[in-house]
Amino acid sequence: MSEAISTTDFPNAFTMPIEDIDVSDPMLFKHNAFWPYFERMRNEDPVHYCKESQFGPYWSITKFDDIMEVEKNHEVFSSEVGGITIFERMSDFKTSSFIQMDPPKHDIQRKTVTGVVAPTNLALLQPVIRERAAKILDELPIGETFNWVDRVSIELTTQMLATLFDFPFEDRRKLTYWSDCATSSEANGGTTPEAVRREALLECLEVFTGLWNERINKAPGNDLISMLAHGKETQNMDPMEYLGNLILLIVGGNDTTRNSISGGVYFLNQNPKEYDKLRNNLDLIPGMVSEVIRYQTPLAHMRRTATQDYVLRGKHIKKGDKVIMWYVSANRDEDVIPNANDFLIDRDRSRHHMSFGFGLHRCMGNRLAEMQLKTVWEEIMKRFRFVEVVGEPERVQSPFVKGYETLPVKLHTW
Repeated sequence: MSEAISTTDFPNAFTMPIEDIDVSDPMLFKHNAFWPYFERMRNEDPVHYCKESQFGPYWSITKFDDIMEVEKNHEVFSSEVGGITIFERMSDFKTSSFIQMDPPKHDIQRKTVTGVVAPTNLALLQPVIRERAAKILDELPIGETFNWVDRVSIELTTQMLATLFDFPFEDRRKLTYWSDCATSSEANGGTTPEAVRREALLECLEVFTGLWNERINKAPGNDLISMLAHGKETQNMDPMEYLGNLILLIVGGNDTTRNSISGGVYFLNQNPKEYDKLRNNLDLIPGMVSEVIRYQTPLAHMRRTATQDYVLRGKHIKKGDKVIMWYVSANRDEDVIPNANDFLIDRDRSRHHMSFGFGLHRCMGNRLAEMQLKTVWEEIMKRFRFVEVVGEPERVQSPFVKGYETLPVKLHTW
C-alpha cells in the first residue's frame, strides 16, 4: 500500500507538458502530492530540466543508478561550488561545512568528527538511548490524543543531540529550534521569516562559541564540540565555517531520526498487515528500521553543481548548472528496488536505499540513526500493542526536509 496522495489543486502529473514539471515546489511536499510527478519523470524523462522555479533553473536526477553516477563523480559534480541544497546561499550570510566541500578538505574535516559515531562510542551510547527512550515512553498518556512528533520524535532526538554535543540538557530544545530555522526559512520555501532565521543562527553561533571556548581549555573529550576545537584541521575555522558545521551536525542528527520515528508509526498504521507481522515477530525490527528510513527518505534531495559540461542519459548538462539528486525518487525506483511503492518490514536487502546518500558524502551518522530507531521500536513494542494514528499528519513545507510537524496518536497497551 502506498502513501495516500492529497487531492489538492496541483496540475495533473500525467497530462501536463513534462517540461513544465517543477518538483521543487514546497507545497507539493506540504501536501504529500509529489509522487506522481517523480513517477512520470523516472519513466519518461529521468534526467529532467526545469527552466523556471522559485529556486531558479535546475536538473532533476530521479533514478537510483544515475544518482550513484553523480555522487561518485565529485570532480564534475561539486558540493563546494553552490552548496548542497536547491536553495541559493545568501550572499551576505554564507556558512560553510565539510558536506559543502570537495576532497581533500572534505575528507580531512569529516575525519575529525567521525569518532563520535565510531563503533566503540555507539556501544557506549546505546544504554543511554535505551534509558531515555524508556523514560519518554513511560511518561506518555494512555488513551489520550497527543502529538507523537513533539512528545517522542523530537524529544528523543533532541536528548541524543544534547548528549553528542555535551550541550546543556535543560536548553536542549534550542537545538530543535535552530535546526528548524536552518531548514525552513522563507528563502527555502518554508515559513520562517529570513530575519528570524538569521537571528536564530547567530544565537546558535554565540552559544556554541561559548562552549568551544570552554572545551578548548580542557582535555580533549568525546563530544563533537571538543573534537572540532581540538582537531588539527578544524581548530582554526572561521565563525561562519564553525556555524555551518554545527548546523550540518544538528540537522543531520535531528531530521533523519526524528522524521523516521514519526514515519514508522504512520506507515504501520497505513499497512496494518505489516503491523501484525511486527507484533508477531520482534526480530523484524532491524530490517523494519531500514525500510522505514527508505520509505520516509527524511532528506528529499541533495544538490551538486556541474564544474564542466557533462552528458548523462543523452542530456547535456552545462558547466555551472544546478543538479538535484532526488533521493525520494531514487527510493521508489522499481528498476533497483522491487515493489518500491510497498512498505514491507521484511523486505530483502532493506539497507539498499538512498536515504543516506552514496559515496564520500554518505551520512556519517547512519549507524547511529539506525541504532536509535531500533532501540526506540524495541521499547515501544514492550509497552504498546498499538500506536494508533487518529488523524492525518501535518507535513513540513520544504522540498529538502521531508518530515512531519504533527502526528496525532493514541496509545493502546497490551
